[in-house]
Amino acid sequence: MDAFLHQLLSGLATGSIYASVALALVMIYQSTHHVNFAQGEMAMFSTYLAWAMIQAGLPYWAAFALTVVLSFALGALVELAVIRPMRSAPVLSVVVVFVGLLMIFHSLAGWLFGFTIQPFPSPFPESAWYGSSYLSPHEVGAIVVTLAVMALLFLFFRFTPLGLAMRAAAQNPLSSRLVGVNVGRMLMLGWGLAGAVGAIGGMLVAPVVFLDPGMMSGVLIYAFAGALIGGIDNPAGAVLGGFIVGVLENLIGTYVVGTELKLTVALVLIVAVLIVRPSGLLGKTIVLKV
Repeated sequence: MDAFLHQLLSGLATGSIYASVALALVMIYQSTHHVNFAQGEMAMFSTYLAWAMIQAGLPYWAAFALTVVLSFALGALVELAVIRPMRSAPVLSVVVVFVGLLMIFHSLAGWLFGFTIQPFPSPFPESAWYGSSYLSPHEVGAIVVTLAVMALLFLFFRFTPLGLAMRAAAQNPLSSRLVGVNVGRMLMLGWGLAGAVGAIGGMLVAPVVFLDPGMMSGVLIYAFAGALIGGIDNPAGAVLGGFIVGVLENLIGTYVVGTELKLTVALVLIVAVLIVRPSGLLGKTIVLKV
C-alpha cells in the first residue's frame, strides 16, 4: 500500500509539470487553432538560459524570474516574426513552420550549450521539512509552484481587463476588433504567456530528467495527451488532464507495462481520447447545422 501511495503522489508531482506544458499548448491552440509542436523545445531552450545564468553566478530564483521574462519575450517575438505572417497560410504550411521551429530551437541549444547532459539544480533542498517518504521536496515544490502559476493565470484571465481582452481575442477575434480590442497584440501576449508557462515547466522537470536538448521530447507527448484528455480548448481541462496523465503514467508504467514502455501509455491515451471523446473531458463539442 505504501508503494502504491508513493507512485500515486509521485504521479501527481509529475503530472503538475505536464499540466504546465499542456496549459501552454492550450493557450496557443485557443489563439491559433494549431498545436505548437515546438513548445517543448522552446521550454528546453529557456531552461538552458536559466542554467547559463546560474552557472554565471546568479541566484536560482533570480535566474528563474529572469528566464520567465525572457521566455515571455521569446514567445511574443516568435508570434510577431513567424506566426503572424502565416495567419492566412494553409494548415499544412503552419504545421511545417512549427516543426521547423522545433528543429531550430533544438539545434540552436546544441550549438550554443552543447549536447552533453548537464545536471540542473533544484531550488528545494533535499533536507527540507516538507519532504517525506512519499514525496521528495522537489516534487512537493513542483506541485506548489505549478498550482500557484495556475491560480495566478486564472485570476489574470478572470478578473483583469487585459486578461478578459486576451480571452475575447482568442475566442472571437472579429467581435473583439469591433469593440476596439487590438487582436494582434492580444495574440502576441498570449504567445508570450505560453512561452513563460512552458519555461516554468522546463525548469521544474530539468532536475529530474537532467538537462539536454532532447529532454522535453517525451514531456511534450505526455503534455499533449493531457491537453487532449482534459480538452484542447479548455485551460482547466488541460491542467486536469496533465495530472491524470502523470498518475496513469506512474501507475501503469510501474504495475502493468514497465518503465521502458511508459511513453506508450501517453500514445495509447491520445489515440483512445481521439476515438472515444475527441473534445476531451471538459472540452466543448461543437455541432454545426447545415
